[in-house]
Order: sequence, then C-alpha cells, then structure tokens
Amino acid sequence: MVPVRMLQILFSLEDGSVIETVIIPCARGRTTVCVSSQVGCAMNCQFCFTGRMGLRKHLSTAEIVEQAVFARRLFSDEFGSINNVVFMGMGEPFHNIDNVIKASAIMVDGQGLQFSPRKVTVSTSGLVPQLKRFLQESNCSLAVSLNATTDEVRNWIMPINRKYNLNLLLGTLREELNLRKKQIVLFEYVMLSGVNDSMDDAKRLIELVQGIPCKINLISFNPHGGSQFKPTPDDKIIEFRNVLIQGGLTVFVRLSRGDDQMAACGQLGEPGDYQLPLLRVPEKFQVAL
Repeated sequence: MVPVRMLQILFSLEDGSVIETVIIPCARGRTTVCVSSQVGCAMNCQFCFTGRMGLRKHLSTAEIVEQAVFARRLFSDEFGSINNVVFMGMGEPFHNIDNVIKASAIMVDGQGLQFSPRKVTVSTSGLVPQLKRFLQESNCSLAVSLNATTDEVRNWIMPINRKYNLNLLLGTLREELNLRKKQIVLFEYVMLSGVNDSMDDAKRLIELVQGIPCKINLISFNPHGGSQFKPTPDDKIIEFRNVLIQGGLTVFVRLSRGDDQMAACGQLGEPGDYQLPLLRVPEKFQVAL
C-alpha cells in the first residue's frame, strides 16, 4: 500500500537560507515532487503563507533541479517512482524565469532527469510577459493560479492583478494557446469562503475561460497562522464543481492534504520577524472574514 501522507523536506542552502520541498504520494502509484523556485515570494498573495515572507532570494538552476534529484534518490524506495514535478512550492516561478526555464529543461532532457514534459508543470500567479516567454521556449505544462472571477477580488487577494488584470491574462492565454494545438492550461482556484465561492463566481468562471483550452483545479484553502480567510465547506466545493461541469468544463477537486504538517498548498515557509503587510479588505467582504 503506497502511503498517502505528504512528506516535507527542508534543504539548507550555502548561505543559510532554508527552502521546502514536498513529496506528494498518490494511492494510484503516481508520486509528485513539489519544488521551490525562490526563498520567499514577492507576490504577496493574501491567502498564501509563503507570501508573508517577502522575497529573500532567487534559487539557482542547480538548487531547483537538485530538489527533484534528492527526492528521487532518497525516497523512491519508500514512495515508488517519482514521475511528476510541480513548480508550486515557495516562490513565483516566473519571477525567476531564467533559472526556471533552464531547470525545467534539464528535468525533461534525455541526458537529464528524463521526466515527460507533460509531467513537469510550472505554475504562475500571472506574470504575462514571462508567461508568453515560457510558452514560446518550453514544452512543459503550464498552470495559472486564478482564484477570482472579478478584478475587484483578484486585485485584493493577488496584487499582481493590478499590473496584469484578468482581461490581459486570459486574453494572452487565449491567443497563445490557440497557436499551439494540444496544449492546455490548468487553472488553479483556491476556494475562499464568502470571497470567491458563490455560484455567481462559478458562472462567471465558465464565461471567463471560454475559448481557452483548459482544465480547472478547485483547491480547498489550507488555513495557517495569521490567515484572515476560511475554507469553503466541502459540500459547497462540490456544488461549485457541478456548476462548472454543467458549463462544459473539465474539473478536478483537491481537498486538503498536509495542512496538519504545514506542508499543504500555500503553507510553506517561515515568515520570521519581517512580513509583508496584509492589504485592506474591501468593505463588502469584511463580514465574510
């Protein structure tokens, strides 16, 4: 029986910085390693624990690749073959685009780690110029952390939206992906109770992604110290999913795993004494929080 609990690994770098890597087993035998691309993160997404740290440093190409190398070397016997890599650990991968493109290329190279390009997924909060570069230079898979259906909400919970708004982000994806047959984007959508989980949000999401080859991953929010958000109840996540399916979308649901270990999505890192500020909550959402 393959264990299904996540395993959190801490790596100490030469300068004393610490990064976190997570091994995610699956009962069906597919094991994933979630790698970090930065120490901390500059994006300040309001629901993300790593974002509270601010950016401490970019990881080098070697520091990114070695997370997957060590995961394979140390834990393949325990968890089985590690055949998926996701750039969803600490950091915004496209803020470190040069090293991320090099690292992902090594991971899929026949003389490198020999992962399938379809099994290496790089996630972004929506840095549009770097997103276009990635689609033009890499054959790895793309995920976009969307998390809202209006600019009002996304400006608040993901400040990068103030520079690259929904219309620009989704328009770029629509244009770029329609030039590349067989390539799709995985939209990640963290469910925040009373913020982005209404049935009106579900209906808007259907409209927003029209014309974009995509799949949707609904993610249960993992609470952490100092968090002002609450997770959407599981039954409401299923109701939200059903609306999307009825709208013709392909939808996955990722309920919480690893949150008791602070190893789950959005929980990595240690902010320390200095933390980025929380942004003002729009008045209409203050009751929900």
